[in-house]
Amino acid sequence: MRRGIKLVMSAATLVVAGVAVRTGVQPHPAAGVVSSVQAGQPTQVPTRPTPPPADPSGSRTAPTSRPSPIPPASTRLSPPKSVPVTVAGEVVQTEYGPVQVEIILQNGRITRARALARPSGDGQTDAINSYAIPQLDQETLAEQGARVDTVSGATFTSEGYRRSLQAALDAAHRAGAR
Repeated sequence: MRRGIKLVMSAATLVVAGVAVRTGVQPHPAAGVVSSVQAGQPTQVPTRPTPPPADPSGSRTAPTSRPSPIPPASTRLSPPKSVPVTVAGEVVQTEYGPVQVEIILQNGRITRARALARPSGDGQTDAINSYAIPQLDQETLAEQGARVDTVSGATFTSEGYRRSLQAALDAAHRAGAR
């Protein structure tokens, strides 16, 4: 066990010394130092950088420029952006005609829902679906799932919409959309 600790301490000391040499940090008598033991030998490890050496004439030399340990904001890696995924559900045949829903998912959220196919034909069916479909689309965004309420007067369209929406969500899940 002691041998393992000594080995780890030796490796850590080498890493610290290598970093200090690479960055040009030198121990300074006035700087605080931490003493560690490497194979029974005391070693000094600097705890803070030293000031630049003074010029013989008494004036200070210009500090050397070193790269900042934190990269500028323009070069930092940002979290990966989620690509929008568009999925269409199956076409569901209702008593008044087909219903098919398409959704767009991004970052695990439904950002858009719309009916690709809706029952139509006579004036009454068109009138009912002209107010029912936008309500179902909005309810889908608010609910973020297929648990949308039935629109009064559009029971068959609402049921077909829910089934197609659930099929689209299932397809998106199988495709790995988040």
